[in-house]
Amino acid sequence: MNLTGTTFFVITIVLVVIAVLLPLLLWSRLRGPAVVRGAGRLLMVLFAQATAVLVVFVAVNNANGLYDSWGDLLGTSDHVEAAADLGPNGTGGKTLASLPKVVQKFESIRDPSLGSGLRRTELKGAISGVRGEVYVWLPPQYDDPAYRGKKFPVVEVLAGFPGSSKNWFRTLKFQKRVQPLIESGEVAPFIVVAPRTMLGDHDTGYANIPGKVNADSWLTVDVRKMVADNFRVSLDPAGWAIVGYSAGGHGAAKLALAHPDRYSAAVSLSGYNDPAAEPGSLTAKDPVLRREHNVLNILKSAKTPPRVSLLVTGQGADGYKPGLALKHAAKPPTVVDVRATTGGHVTPVWSRQLPYAFTWLTRQMNPHI
Repeated sequence: MNLTGTTFFVITIVLVVIAVLLPLLLWSRLRGPAVVRGAGRLLMVLFAQATAVLVVFVAVNNANGLYDSWGDLLGTSDHVEAAADLGPNGTGGKTLASLPKVVQKFESIRDPSLGSGLRRTELKGAISGVRGEVYVWLPPQYDDPAYRGKKFPVVEVLAGFPGSSKNWFRTLKFQKRVQPLIESGEVAPFIVVAPRTMLGDHDTGYANIPGKVNADSWLTVDVRKMVADNFRVSLDPAGWAIVGYSAGGHGAAKLALAHPDRYSAAVSLSGYNDPAAEPGSLTAKDPVLRREHNVLNILKSAKTPPRVSLLVTGQGADGYKPGLALKHAAKPPTVVDVRATTGGHVTPVWSRQLPYAFTWLTRQMNPHI
């Protein structure tokens, strides 16, 4: 049975009702020695507490998309088949042109909670050694005969940790927030790509860590090549942006600044610069990795300022102040815009920012798309 969705949630509610009724019906009817009666009543109390906690957890998980499956929750899902040392550029010395074309089969998603226009595929990364699901949303213009020969810009979207790639469509409600703006022409007809970012029971820090995980190459090499091989898009960085919230915001800013040859713009919603802001991150546990994957350090240590436009949003130390630090360190052609928000570190805040974020992306990328 799926962890998410209506069926399991209804079952947990039924269990809560049973847990409430049991003491009412049986409390005074238990027979036997005092120890036996006491043990029976204690079990009823514990059952009531456990079911109450369970129903709250399921409700919160469904609302925020923290864990997509039982494997994600229990830490038994393994999406890393290999984690070779791929070198500084994350390709292991290979060129994308030398790799065979990746032809994927996509299934259309018919889940009303995820909105329309969404499809899914399972990708095995030829470079990263990662395998996982990738969701792709195509704008209405994609199948319009007037756009038949046009290549489309792409926005890769990253979830927080824990978090599901479906969050962008179920909880952040991307289609509701942004699709009307795309249809009206206020926002460019972006293809939105949501790859799996939970690759184990730890936050990967969106990094390549030999022997553990090649999360960077999974997102910036394998997923990008697959999209280019299956849809009308170019691998030119001018047509690619990356957006994330929370830990995904950190990942979006970090990957864009580290790979201006792959992305021209990024949006960090309540992200952070220092990996230590997410203590469970693999890059926060090692002093060298922590320094190397600090977004501010990446920007400051670049040999030449990256040609990347970056929008950072947040409240206080939760995104806003890290964004100001990046803005003060940026030199042309790097552009850093910072926007203050209110409401805290929650999904509704990020959902409400999507129209602004995608309008901003359209302005930044418009000369090139």
